[in-house]
Amino acid sequence: MSLPRAGVGGVSRRRLTRRFGVLGGLLLALLLGLAWAAASGSLGVSPVEFVAGEVTAMDWQVWWQLRLPRLLLGVLVGAMLAGSGAAMQGLFRNPLADPTLLGLASGAGLCVAVWVVLFPGSDVFGLYGQFVAGFLGALGVCLLVFGLARRRSGSGAVLTLLLAGLAINTLAGAGGGLLAFLASDEQLRQLSLWGMGSLAHSLWGATLVALVLVPPALIVLLRRARDLDLLQLGEATAHAAGLDGRRLRRRVVMATSLGVGTCVAVSGIIGFLGLLVPHCLRLWLGPGHRLLLPASMLGGALLLVVADSLARVLAMPAEMPVGLLTSLLGGPYFLYLLLRGRQGC
Repeated sequence: MSLPRAGVGGVSRRRLTRRFGVLGGLLLALLLGLAWAAASGSLGVSPVEFVAGEVTAMDWQVWWQLRLPRLLLGVLVGAMLAGSGAAMQGLFRNPLADPTLLGLASGAGLCVAVWVVLFPGSDVFGLYGQFVAGFLGALGVCLLVFGLARRRSGSGAVLTLLLAGLAINTLAGAGGGLLAFLASDEQLRQLSLWGMGSLAHSLWGATLVALVLVPPALIVLLRRARDLDLLQLGEATAHAAGLDGRRLRRRVVMATSLGVGTCVAVSGIIGFLGLLVPHCLRLWLGPGHRLLLPASMLGGALLLVVADSLARVLAMPAEMPVGLLTSLLGGPYFLYLLLRGRQGC
């Protein structure tokens, strides 16, 4: 009887070793990426210079007011988009699902367009009016989607969520197009740049909002890892194992809506991050969400921090929208993965 226990224990130890190895490697890569990002750009101040006291008061002030909140926001937004992408792929049992599937980004974009076009120069919320509008738009979409799917269960609820997201994306796109037609040239450029996604306006106010709202959403998703693994066995099997599918969908979608809505509000629409990172890690690590979810969060944070640093460096003294860069880098690679998978079939 001792041999089977030893074998099982060996398998468990190997899994734990692999999990800590993967997560430790990603965490180390993220720390190195943050150090490189801090030392790059027009104001490059490395951590070594901080420790050695070789920075001026002006360098410290600029780094504290601009660079540090930008780095923190990049970590939070990247972790939230990629982590919610992994959770949505598990919830819908579709490796091509992403956080924008429910129309959260489209709803936020529509409200931002309403704010920019219909309330130009408004001082109601000061500098953060655009952020507030984006968050309220994502929150409104979340409540609408849940209202439509609340009385359904099983595959019917999933189908309702998908169709509601499709309808909201279509309506929001039409509304945004109408507002773009009515907008002035300056407003149209503002909406266009916001739609490309950027961390250029990451001041402490926006970063603190993300620090308050995003970590709880990430914790909720991490706590649902075992339930998402059970769901992969099918609705009937998961229900027989004691899984409440309706409660799981409610918690995952609410956490995704809260986190992604906050991220879209403060950074705009950053494309492909929530789809590419979890999909690639799923191919490498397998479908187990106990490893996939935290790995996706670390990988998403790493990718966004590095991409944002490249966006600041490549077009100096101008700055490229980071969402444009992630789409340019992620789109071709994702097509390569799809073509390689198709050839393998």
